[in-house]
Amino acid sequence: MSRPPLPPFTQQTAAEKVRLAEDGWNSRDPARVALAYTADSAWRNRADFLNGREAIEAFLTRKWSRELDYRLVKELWAHDGNRIAVRFAYEYRDDSGSWFRAYGNENWEFDADGLMRRRIASINEHPISEGERKFHWLLGRRPDDHPGLSELGF
Repeated sequence: MSRPPLPPFTQQTAAEKVRLAEDGWNSRDPARVALAYTADSAWRNRADFLNGREAIEAFLTRKWSRELDYRLVKELWAHDGNRIAVRFAYEYRDDSGSWFRAYGNENWEFDADGLMRRRIASINEHPISEGERKFHWLLGRRPDDHPGLSELGF
């Protein structure tokens, strides 16, 4: 299975890969998102260490059952060959109605077919009021005219 754009990445193809990843995560479809990773993909997500698509899908299923109204923005930070560095922010509410914003950085490594074989994520979050939210599009893909992280001052 091939997932273009493929490495080695240019500035343009790396930015496209980042947007495709953002779109996938904003779908909140664990099975769809897991297909972007190799069958033996290795993850570190905060203090969680995962291996393989099944573990990734299970993790995302748990995540999005707790993180309601999830909206994510990713931005390319750097790229080289088959690696991409990304920064991101996302907002969600829990089942009690409390809102949170998380900020983080990810390091990605891809195989020749454009599947992510390694993901290392460092994430911090804090509570926000509903009035502090910045991500107000309808659930799903972020509209092209919605500001990115730099435009929002994140």
